[in-house]
Amino acid sequence: MDLGNCLFIHDPAHKADYRKEPDTKKFQYELDALEHLEAFIRDCDQRTEVAKAKLRETQEELTDEASQKAEHINQLSEQIGTKLAKAEQLGADGHVEESLKLMKEVEELNLEKAKSEADLRTAIPTSTYQQQKLRVCEVCSAYLGVHDNDRRLADHFGGKLHLGFIEIRKKLDELRQYVSENHIVRRRRFEGYNRSLFVTVEERRDKERDREREREVERSERRQKSRSRSRSRSRSRSRRHSRHRNGKHSHKSKKHHHRSSKRKSEDRH
Repeated sequence: MDLGNCLFIHDPAHKADYRKEPDTKKFQYELDALEHLEAFIRDCDQRTEVAKAKLRETQEELTDEASQKAEHINQLSEQIGTKLAKAEQLGADGHVEESLKLMKEVEELNLEKAKSEADLRTAIPTSTYQQQKLRVCEVCSAYLGVHDNDRRLADHFGGKLHLGFIEIRKKLDELRQYVSENHIVRRRRFEGYNRSLFVTVEERRDKERDREREREVERSERRQKSRSRSRSRSRSRSRRHSRHRNGKHSHKSKKHHHRSSKRKSEDRH
């Protein structure tokens, strides 16, 4: 499975900032992660069901008793592959005693698996048993060989794909528990997070009417201010015109008075 490059930013500084935030401010990140992982696992589970349906078309269906035996064998195979992969890793890291202990457990599981396979072989027809060649991994949706040897089992159950899905499912369970226990997150998820999706048409209309009334009040205030400024400018022009007219009248009076005085003086002489 190739998912390509991650679209998110992996910045150690952002990670440090997140860890410093109080729990009350973190929930939106957990919600985003929860929804992302839920979609991812949902897609994986759908692929698993599709793969199972394809196998049912080519493999004869087992009885309930045989199905239980086959499921037990599958569980033993998973334990063998997981323990073997872990034992090899411990040996590579220098933990020899722990590695040998796990290898002993692998041997015991192989004995139990061989016995269970013999029981299944006698419980169903030979042709039906031979058809049971593949199964689907419930964790990562990959195909597995029913009769795979220990090496192939270890490669699968110790591989990056399978272990990665184990970590994803584990983290998803933790996030679900966190959301269910945290009342703030729960309220955010079911009441606030998608509130805009549940606003009724009538509420939208009411809000739009309120906004329109507010805009009308603002326009009315602007018109009043504009008229007030116009009246103020008009009064200012009237006062200037009045002073100018009065000044001209006073100047004419002074000139008339000066000429009259001059004529009277000439008459006396």
